[in-house]
Amino acid sequence: MPDRKSAPQIKDAVDYAIQLKHPEILQLKNKTDLYKVQAGTEEVVQIEWVFKAGNWYEQQNNVAAAANFLIKNGTSTRSAYDINEYVDFYGAYLNRSCYNETAVVTLHCLTRQLHSLLPLVQEIFTDAVLPEEELHIFRQNMKQKLAVNLKKCDFVAGRKIDALLFGDKHPYGIYSEMADYDALEIETLRRFYAQYYQHGHCTIFAAGIFPTDFDSLMETHFGSLPFNQNAPSEPAHLLQPAEQKKWNILNDTDGVQGAIRIARHFPNRHHPDFPGVQVLNTLFGGFFGSRLMNNIREDKGYTYGIYSYLQNHIHGGAWIISTEAGREVCEATVKEVYYEMQQLRFGDIDAEELLLVKNYLIGTLLGDLDGPFHIIGRWKNLVLNGLDISFFNHSVDTIKNIQAEELSVLANRYLNPDDFYELTVI
Repeated sequence: MPDRKSAPQIKDAVDYAIQLKHPEILQLKNKTDLYKVQAGTEEVVQIEWVFKAGNWYEQQNNVAAAANFLIKNGTSTRSAYDINEYVDFYGAYLNRSCYNETAVVTLHCLTRQLHSLLPLVQEIFTDAVLPEEELHIFRQNMKQKLAVNLKKCDFVAGRKIDALLFGDKHPYGIYSEMADYDALEIETLRRFYAQYYQHGHCTIFAAGIFPTDFDSLMETHFGSLPFNQNAPSEPAHLLQPAEQKKWNILNDTDGVQGAIRIARHFPNRHHPDFPGVQVLNTLFGGFFGSRLMNNIREDKGYTYGIYSYLQNHIHGGAWIISTEAGREVCEATVKEVYYEMQQLRFGDIDAEELLLVKNYLIGTLLGDLDGPFHIIGRWKNLVLNGLDISFFNHSVDTIKNIQAEELSVLANRYLNPDDFYELTVI
Protein backbone atom coordinates (compact mmCIF):
# COMPACT_ATOMS: atom_id res chain seq x y z
CA MET A 1 0.00 0.00 0.00
CA PRO A 2 1.49 3.41 -0.92
CA ASP A 3 2.58 5.76 1.83
CA ARG A 4 0.25 8.76 1.47
CA LYS A 5 2.00 10.70 4.25
CA SER A 6 5.39 11.02 2.53
CA ALA A 7 6.09 12.88 -0.68
CA PRO A 8 7.55 10.74 -3.47
CA GLN A 9 11.27 11.04 -4.06
CA ILE A 10 12.16 13.56 -6.74
CA LYS A 11 14.38 12.13 -9.44
CA ASP A 12 16.16 14.23 -12.04
CA ALA A 13 15.40 13.32 -15.64
CA VAL A 14 19.13 13.00 -16.33
CA ASP A 15 19.22 9.99 -13.99
CA TYR A 16 16.96 7.98 -16.27
CA ALA A 17 18.38 5.57 -18.82
CA ILE A 18 17.14 6.22 -22.35
CA GLN A 19 17.09 3.59 -25.06
CA LEU A 20 15.75 3.92 -28.58
CA LYS A 21 13.90 0.80 -29.66
CA HIS A 22 15.49 -0.70 -32.76
CA PRO A 23 13.32 -1.18 -35.84
CA GLU A 24 13.12 -4.34 -37.88
CA ILE A 25 14.63 -3.67 -41.28
CA LEU A 26 13.35 -5.48 -44.37
CA GLN A 27 14.21 -5.02 -48.02
CA LEU A 28 11.55 -5.57 -50.64
CA LYS A 29 12.33 -7.30 -53.93
CA ASN A 30 12.89 -3.94 -55.64
CA LYS A 31 15.52 -2.93 -53.03
CA THR A 32 13.13 -0.64 -51.16
CA ASP A 33 14.11 -0.52 -47.49
CA LEU A 34 11.26 -0.93 -45.01
CA TYR A 35 11.86 0.12 -41.40
CA LYS A 36 9.13 -1.02 -39.02
CA VAL A 37 8.54 -0.66 -35.29
CA GLN A 38 5.98 -3.05 -33.84
CA ALA A 39 4.79 -1.33 -30.67
CA GLY A 40 1.85 0.40 -29.03
CA THR A 41 -1.39 -0.66 -27.40
CA GLU A 42 -3.96 0.37 -30.01
CA GLU A 43 -4.48 -1.39 -33.33
CA VAL A 44 -3.47 1.51 -35.52
CA VAL A 45 -0.71 1.87 -38.10
CA GLN A 46 1.30 4.74 -39.56
CA ILE A 47 3.21 4.23 -42.82
CA GLU A 48 5.37 6.86 -44.51
CA TRP A 49 6.68 6.52 -48.05
CA VAL A 50 9.63 8.90 -48.29
CA PHE A 51 10.87 9.87 -51.76
CA LYS A 52 13.89 11.85 -52.80
CA ALA A 53 11.58 14.33 -54.50
CA GLY A 54 11.93 17.62 -52.63
CA ASN A 55 12.78 20.96 -54.19
CA TRP A 56 16.47 19.96 -54.11
CA TYR A 57 15.71 17.93 -57.26
CA GLU A 58 13.55 20.35 -59.20
CA GLN A 59 14.75 22.56 -62.05
CA GLN A 60 11.84 24.98 -61.82
CA ASN A 61 10.52 26.57 -58.66
CA ASN A 62 7.48 24.90 -57.03
CA VAL A 63 7.44 21.87 -59.34
CA ALA A 64 8.26 19.48 -56.47
CA ALA A 65 5.59 20.96 -54.17
CA ALA A 66 2.94 21.02 -56.89
CA ALA A 67 3.61 17.43 -58.02
CA ASN A 68 3.50 16.27 -54.41
CA PHE A 69 0.20 18.05 -53.80
CA LEU A 70 -1.45 16.65 -56.94
CA ILE A 71 -0.29 13.07 -56.43
CA LYS A 72 -3.50 12.12 -54.58
CA ASN A 73 -5.85 14.29 -56.64
CA GLY A 74 -6.80 11.75 -59.23
CA THR A 75 -5.84 8.55 -61.06
CA SER A 76 -7.11 7.15 -64.35
CA THR A 77 -10.00 5.47 -62.50
CA ARG A 78 -10.63 7.76 -59.51
CA SER A 79 -11.14 11.49 -59.14
CA ALA A 80 -9.79 13.50 -56.21
CA TYR A 81 -13.29 13.33 -54.73
CA ASP A 82 -13.39 9.54 -55.12
CA ILE A 83 -10.02 9.13 -53.39
CA ASN A 84 -11.00 11.33 -50.47
CA GLU A 85 -14.37 9.59 -50.09
CA TYR A 86 -12.69 6.18 -50.12
CA VAL A 87 -10.17 7.17 -47.45
CA ASP A 88 -12.88 8.78 -45.30
CA PHE A 89 -15.06 5.68 -45.57
CA TYR A 90 -12.36 3.67 -43.79
CA GLY A 91 -11.75 6.36 -41.18
CA ALA A 92 -8.20 6.79 -42.39
CA TYR A 93 -5.95 9.77 -43.07
CA LEU A 94 -3.89 9.99 -46.25
CA ASN A 95 -1.70 13.04 -46.62
CA ARG A 96 1.33 14.26 -48.55
CA SER A 97 4.00 16.84 -47.77
CA CYS A 98 7.04 18.25 -49.53
CA TYR A 99 10.30 19.40 -47.97
CA ASN A 100 13.70 20.54 -49.18
CA GLU A 101 15.15 17.12 -49.95
CA THR A 102 12.25 14.73 -49.50
CA ALA A 103 8.57 14.35 -50.28
CA VAL A 104 6.37 12.14 -48.15
CA VAL A 105 3.07 10.31 -48.48
CA THR A 106 1.65 9.32 -45.07
CA LEU A 107 -1.13 6.87 -44.19
CA HIS A 108 -2.76 6.57 -40.76
CA CYS A 109 -5.39 3.89 -40.39
CA LEU A 110 -6.76 1.07 -38.27
CA THR A 111 -4.75 -2.12 -38.56
CA ARG A 112 -7.68 -4.07 -39.97
CA GLN A 113 -8.17 -1.57 -42.81
CA LEU A 114 -4.69 -1.90 -44.31
CA HIS A 115 -5.85 -4.57 -46.76
CA SER A 116 -8.32 -2.11 -48.27
CA LEU A 117 -6.11 1.00 -48.26
CA LEU A 118 -2.72 -0.21 -49.48
CA PRO A 119 -4.03 -0.88 -53.02
CA LEU A 120 -5.12 2.76 -53.20
CA VAL A 121 -1.66 3.98 -52.16
CA GLN A 122 -0.11 1.69 -54.77
CA GLU A 123 -2.45 3.18 -57.38
CA ILE A 124 -1.35 6.69 -56.45
CA PHE A 125 2.31 5.75 -57.01
CA THR A 126 1.70 4.07 -60.35
CA ASP A 127 -1.28 5.80 -61.93
CA ALA A 128 -1.64 9.38 -60.67
CA VAL A 129 -2.68 11.51 -63.65
CA LEU A 130 -2.13 14.94 -62.05
CA PRO A 131 -5.31 16.48 -63.55
CA GLU A 132 -4.87 19.88 -65.14
CA GLU A 133 -8.01 21.22 -63.47
CA GLU A 134 -6.51 20.32 -60.09
CA LEU A 135 -3.36 22.25 -61.01
CA HIS A 136 -5.55 25.25 -61.77
CA ILE A 137 -7.14 25.02 -58.30
CA PHE A 138 -3.73 24.55 -56.66
CA ARG A 139 -2.34 27.57 -58.52
CA GLN A 140 -5.22 29.82 -57.51
CA ASN A 141 -5.19 28.71 -53.87
CA MET A 142 -1.44 29.14 -53.49
CA LYS A 143 -1.46 32.61 -55.09
CA GLN A 144 -4.26 33.71 -52.78
CA LYS A 145 -2.44 32.30 -49.77
CA LEU A 146 0.78 34.02 -50.82
CA ALA A 147 -0.99 37.37 -51.25
CA VAL A 148 -2.32 37.13 -47.70
CA ASN A 149 0.99 36.00 -46.21
CA LEU A 150 3.02 38.73 -47.88
CA LYS A 151 1.20 41.23 -45.69
CA LYS A 152 2.63 39.52 -42.58
CA CYS A 153 6.05 40.72 -41.52
CA ASP A 154 6.82 37.39 -39.82
CA PHE A 155 6.26 35.49 -43.09
CA VAL A 156 8.40 37.92 -45.08
CA ALA A 157 11.19 37.71 -42.51
CA GLY A 158 11.12 33.92 -42.48
CA ARG A 159 11.71 33.55 -46.18
CA LYS A 160 14.08 36.51 -46.50
CA ILE A 161 16.50 35.20 -43.86
CA ASP A 162 16.81 31.89 -45.73
CA ALA A 163 17.60 33.78 -48.93
CA LEU A 164 20.28 35.81 -47.14
CA LEU A 165 21.90 32.70 -45.69
CA PHE A 166 21.85 30.43 -48.72
CA GLY A 167 21.07 32.60 -51.74
CA ASP A 168 17.69 33.13 -53.39
CA LYS A 169 18.47 30.54 -56.10
CA HIS A 170 19.53 27.82 -53.67
CA PRO A 171 16.88 25.20 -52.70
CA TYR A 172 17.17 26.26 -49.04
CA GLY A 173 16.80 29.95 -49.84
CA ILE A 174 14.49 30.20 -52.83
CA TYR A 175 10.98 31.48 -52.21
CA SER A 176 7.79 31.64 -54.23
CA GLU A 177 6.55 34.54 -56.32
CA MET A 178 3.19 34.86 -58.07
CA ALA A 179 4.86 34.32 -61.44
CA ASP A 180 6.27 30.97 -60.27
CA TYR A 181 2.78 29.54 -59.88
CA ASP A 182 1.67 30.96 -63.24
CA ALA A 183 4.66 29.26 -64.89
CA LEU A 184 3.73 25.75 -63.71
CA GLU A 185 2.79 23.46 -66.58
CA ILE A 186 1.11 20.11 -66.17
CA GLU A 187 3.51 18.22 -68.43
CA THR A 188 6.46 19.40 -66.36
CA LEU A 189 4.77 18.07 -63.21
CA ARG A 190 3.98 14.75 -64.87
CA ARG A 191 7.61 14.29 -65.91
CA PHE A 192 8.72 15.05 -62.36
CA TYR A 193 6.18 12.54 -61.01
CA ALA A 194 7.35 9.85 -63.44
CA GLN A 195 11.02 10.34 -62.55
CA TYR A 196 10.86 10.92 -58.81
CA TYR A 197 7.78 8.91 -57.78
CA GLN A 198 6.99 6.17 -60.30
CA HIS A 199 10.69 5.44 -60.85
CA GLY A 200 12.02 7.25 -57.81
CA HIS A 201 14.09 6.47 -54.75
CA CYS A 202 11.78 5.40 -51.93
CA THR A 203 12.26 4.38 -48.29
CA ILE A 204 9.32 3.19 -46.16
CA PHE A 205 8.87 3.75 -42.41
CA ALA A 206 6.05 1.97 -40.56
CA ALA A 207 4.98 1.80 -36.93
CA GLY A 208 2.12 0.51 -34.82
CA ILE A 209 0.33 -2.81 -34.44
CA PHE A 210 0.73 -4.66 -37.74
CA PRO A 211 -1.47 -7.42 -39.15
CA THR A 212 0.18 -10.85 -39.24
CA ASP A 213 0.60 -10.66 -43.03
CA PHE A 214 2.03 -7.12 -43.05
CA ASP A 215 5.33 -8.08 -44.69
CA SER A 216 3.64 -9.93 -47.53
CA LEU A 217 1.16 -7.08 -48.00
CA MET A 218 3.98 -4.57 -48.42
CA GLU A 219 5.84 -6.92 -50.76
CA THR A 220 2.72 -7.51 -52.85
CA HIS A 221 1.80 -3.86 -53.27
CA PHE A 222 5.20 -2.14 -53.33
CA GLY A 223 7.90 -4.76 -53.88
CA SER A 224 7.26 -4.98 -57.61
CA LEU A 225 7.11 -1.23 -58.30
CA PRO A 226 10.04 0.28 -60.24
CA PHE A 227 11.51 2.02 -57.17
CA ASN A 228 15.25 2.29 -56.49
CA GLN A 229 16.30 0.80 -59.82
CA ASN A 230 18.90 3.48 -60.40
CA ALA A 231 21.02 5.53 -58.02
CA PRO A 232 19.39 8.98 -57.72
CA SER A 233 21.33 11.80 -59.28
CA GLU A 234 22.37 14.37 -56.68
CA PRO A 235 22.40 17.85 -58.23
CA ALA A 236 24.96 20.32 -56.96
CA HIS A 237 23.70 23.69 -55.73
CA LEU A 238 25.99 26.65 -55.20
CA LEU A 239 25.75 28.40 -51.86
CA GLN A 240 25.47 32.16 -52.47
CA PRO A 241 24.99 33.99 -49.15
CA ALA A 242 24.37 37.72 -49.22
CA GLU A 243 27.35 39.99 -48.67
CA GLN A 244 25.36 42.55 -46.68
CA LYS A 245 24.81 41.33 -43.11
CA LYS A 246 22.29 43.87 -41.71
CA TRP A 247 18.87 44.45 -43.28
CA ASN A 248 15.86 46.59 -42.40
CA ILE A 249 12.77 46.10 -44.57
CA LEU A 250 9.58 48.17 -44.44
CA ASN A 251 6.73 45.85 -45.39
CA ASP A 252 3.80 47.72 -43.83
CA THR A 253 3.94 51.47 -43.24
CA ASP A 254 1.18 51.12 -40.62
CA GLY A 255 2.67 48.08 -38.91
CA VAL A 256 2.89 48.21 -35.11
CA GLN A 257 5.39 45.41 -34.71
CA GLY A 258 8.39 43.99 -36.49
CA ALA A 259 9.68 40.50 -37.16
CA ILE A 260 13.30 39.90 -36.20
CA ARG A 261 15.64 37.20 -37.46
CA ILE A 262 19.28 36.88 -36.42
CA ALA A 263 20.97 33.92 -38.07
CA ARG A 264 24.23 32.32 -39.10
CA HIS A 265 25.28 29.20 -40.99
CA PHE A 266 25.78 26.11 -38.88
CA PRO A 267 27.01 22.60 -39.80
CA ASN A 268 24.63 19.67 -40.09
CA ARG A 269 24.24 16.74 -37.70
CA HIS A 270 27.48 15.10 -38.81
CA HIS A 271 29.61 17.84 -37.24
CA PRO A 272 31.10 16.81 -33.87
CA ASP A 273 29.93 20.06 -32.23
CA PHE A 274 26.27 19.46 -33.09
CA PRO A 275 25.16 17.63 -29.90
CA GLY A 276 26.86 20.15 -27.63
CA VAL A 277 25.41 23.10 -29.51
CA GLN A 278 21.95 21.60 -29.08
CA VAL A 279 22.44 21.97 -25.32
CA LEU A 280 23.90 25.47 -25.71
CA ASN A 281 21.00 26.52 -27.95
CA THR A 282 18.45 25.32 -25.38
CA LEU A 283 20.15 27.36 -22.68
CA PHE A 284 20.35 30.37 -24.98
CA GLY A 285 16.86 30.41 -26.47
CA GLY A 286 15.54 26.90 -27.02
CA PHE A 287 12.79 26.68 -24.39
CA PHE A 288 10.50 28.86 -22.30
CA GLY A 289 13.01 29.13 -19.47
CA SER A 290 15.90 30.21 -21.71
CA ARG A 291 18.06 33.29 -21.24
CA LEU A 292 16.52 35.07 -24.21
CA MET A 293 13.03 34.45 -22.87
CA ASN A 294 13.91 35.53 -19.33
CA ASN A 295 15.56 38.72 -20.51
CA ILE A 296 13.52 39.91 -23.48
CA ARG A 297 10.06 38.66 -22.51
CA GLU A 298 10.04 38.39 -18.72
CA ASP A 299 12.34 41.25 -17.78
CA LYS A 300 12.02 43.75 -20.66
CA GLY A 301 8.53 42.87 -21.91
CA TYR A 302 9.54 43.47 -25.54
CA THR A 303 7.89 40.33 -26.93
CA TYR A 304 5.45 37.55 -26.16
CA GLY A 305 8.07 34.98 -27.07
CA ILE A 306 11.55 34.61 -28.49
CA TYR A 307 13.28 31.41 -29.49
CA SER A 308 16.47 30.19 -31.08
CA TYR A 309 16.73 26.92 -32.99
CA LEU A 310 19.00 24.88 -35.21
CA GLN A 311 17.58 24.68 -38.73
CA ASN A 312 18.60 21.23 -39.92
CA HIS A 313 18.90 20.22 -43.55
CA ILE A 314 20.62 17.18 -45.03
CA HIS A 315 23.20 19.29 -46.85
CA GLY A 316 23.67 22.10 -44.34
CA GLY A 317 21.95 24.20 -41.72
CA ALA A 318 21.64 27.42 -39.78
CA TRP A 319 21.32 28.77 -36.24
CA ILE A 320 18.39 31.19 -36.08
CA ILE A 321 16.94 33.52 -33.44
CA SER A 322 13.33 34.44 -34.17
CA THR A 323 10.85 36.83 -32.56
CA GLU A 324 8.32 39.58 -33.12
CA ALA A 325 8.53 42.77 -31.06
CA GLY A 326 6.90 46.16 -30.90
CA ARG A 327 8.03 48.45 -33.67
CA GLU A 328 9.60 50.93 -31.28
CA VAL A 329 11.61 48.27 -29.40
CA CYS A 330 12.96 46.18 -32.30
CA GLU A 331 16.38 47.80 -32.11
CA ALA A 332 16.54 47.30 -28.35
CA THR A 333 15.51 43.66 -28.76
CA VAL A 334 18.37 43.01 -31.18
CA LYS A 335 20.83 44.58 -28.72
CA GLU A 336 19.62 42.31 -25.93
CA VAL A 337 20.08 39.23 -28.13
CA TYR A 338 23.70 40.20 -28.69
CA TYR A 339 24.07 40.92 -24.98
CA GLU A 340 23.00 37.37 -24.15
CA MET A 341 25.47 36.04 -26.70
CA GLN A 342 28.24 37.93 -24.95
CA GLN A 343 27.12 36.64 -21.55
CA LEU A 344 27.42 33.07 -22.77
CA ARG A 345 30.81 33.73 -24.31
CA PHE A 346 32.41 35.49 -21.36
CA GLY A 347 30.13 34.94 -18.35
CA ASP A 348 29.51 32.00 -16.07
CA ILE A 349 26.92 29.26 -16.51
CA ASP A 350 25.41 28.33 -13.17
CA ALA A 351 25.29 24.62 -12.27
CA GLU A 352 21.61 24.84 -11.31
CA GLU A 353 20.73 26.51 -14.61
CA LEU A 354 22.60 23.85 -16.58
CA LEU A 355 20.86 21.04 -14.66
CA LEU A 356 17.49 22.61 -15.50
CA VAL A 357 18.39 22.60 -19.20
CA LYS A 358 19.62 19.00 -19.05
CA ASN A 359 16.45 17.84 -17.29
CA TYR A 360 14.33 19.68 -19.85
CA LEU A 361 16.14 18.04 -22.79
CA ILE A 362 16.06 14.54 -21.32
CA GLY A 363 12.43 15.00 -20.30
CA THR A 364 11.60 16.07 -23.84
CA LEU A 365 13.36 12.99 -25.20
CA LEU A 366 11.41 10.73 -22.85
CA GLY A 367 8.17 12.29 -24.08
CA ASP A 368 9.25 12.04 -27.72
CA LEU A 369 9.85 8.30 -27.37
CA ASP A 370 6.40 7.64 -25.94
CA GLY A 371 4.71 5.57 -28.61
CA PRO A 372 5.62 3.84 -31.87
CA PHE A 373 4.99 6.85 -34.14
CA HIS A 374 7.52 8.96 -32.24
CA ILE A 375 10.04 6.13 -32.22
CA ILE A 376 9.88 5.58 -35.97
CA GLY A 377 10.09 9.36 -36.42
CA ARG A 378 13.45 9.32 -34.64
CA TRP A 379 14.66 6.53 -36.86
CA LYS A 380 13.46 8.31 -39.97
CA ASN A 381 15.57 11.35 -39.09
CA LEU A 382 18.60 9.16 -38.45
CA VAL A 383 18.25 7.13 -41.65
CA LEU A 384 17.55 10.06 -43.96
CA ASN A 385 20.56 11.93 -42.59
CA GLY A 386 22.89 8.96 -42.95
CA LEU A 387 23.23 8.41 -39.19
CA ASP A 388 22.80 5.42 -36.88
CA ILE A 389 22.02 4.64 -33.26
CA SER A 390 25.46 5.86 -32.16
CA PHE A 391 24.42 9.44 -32.96
CA PHE A 392 21.37 9.16 -30.73
CA ASN A 393 23.34 7.58 -27.90
CA HIS A 394 26.11 10.16 -28.20
CA SER A 395 23.54 12.98 -28.10
CA VAL A 396 22.01 11.60 -24.91
CA ASP A 397 25.45 11.16 -23.37
CA THR A 398 26.38 14.73 -24.31
CA ILE A 399 23.23 16.14 -22.70
CA LYS A 400 23.89 14.27 -19.47
CA ASN A 401 27.60 14.97 -19.15
CA ILE A 402 28.49 18.24 -20.87
CA GLN A 403 30.02 20.82 -18.55
CA ALA A 404 29.68 24.60 -18.36
CA GLU A 405 33.26 25.07 -19.55
CA GLU A 406 32.54 23.12 -22.74
CA LEU A 407 29.49 25.25 -23.43
CA SER A 408 31.57 28.41 -23.02
CA VAL A 409 34.03 27.11 -25.62
CA LEU A 410 31.17 26.42 -28.03
CA ALA A 411 29.67 29.84 -27.35
CA ASN A 412 32.96 31.52 -28.24
CA ARG A 413 33.14 29.45 -31.39
CA TYR A 414 29.61 30.04 -32.68
CA LEU A 415 28.05 33.06 -30.92
CA ASN A 416 30.22 35.81 -32.35
CA PRO A 417 27.82 38.63 -33.35
CA ASP A 418 29.94 39.41 -36.43
CA ASP A 419 29.02 36.02 -37.91
CA PHE A 420 25.27 36.65 -37.82
CA TYR A 421 22.91 38.11 -40.38
CA GLU A 422 20.49 40.57 -38.83
CA LEU A 423 17.07 41.20 -40.37
CA THR A 424 14.16 43.33 -39.17
CA VAL A 425 10.90 43.47 -41.15
CA ILE A 426 8.26 46.00 -40.13
